[in-house]
Amino acid sequence: MSALAGLKLVNAKQQRTTDPVLLRREKLVSKLDEQIAMAQAQAAGTTYAPQRSKRVKDSAGNVVTQQVPKRVKAWYWPVGGGRVCVALRYGNKVLELAKGKVAVEVGGVKELIGVLDALKKAVEAGELDAQIEATSASVRKAFKRKA
Repeated sequence: MSALAGLKLVNAKQQRTTDPVLLRREKLVSKLDEQIAMAQAQAAGTTYAPQRSKRVKDSAGNVVTQQVPKRVKAWYWPVGGGRVCVALRYGNKVLELAKGKVAVEVGGVKELIGVLDALKKAVEAGELDAQIEATSASVRKAFKRKA
């Protein structure tokens, strides 16, 4: 019996490009995961310090890979009375969640984790695709070459 006889053969083409909407969604979800991890560390009283790889030259002139701390800025800030506001960011722009509303106010850091999870589910479900697209267009516009 042939080795190929036991396999299911199909005529399929590999997709070369991914939908840009899905890419933007995945990018925002990964950043939300970082914010959730940062909020969980803050609630536990520890620090969140993710690592990234960086290639540097050593004293002999050889290129080596080092692990260095990654800089992650919090998307949330205290507003007084133990309350915290959180805003979604795409690039360096803040997403408008509703007309004229850019932040969510929560009771404290412990409730912040639940709100970040809810925002992550909303992004995964595609509820903020229009806002992400508009913000992405303005971010891309900043990278255009000026004549």
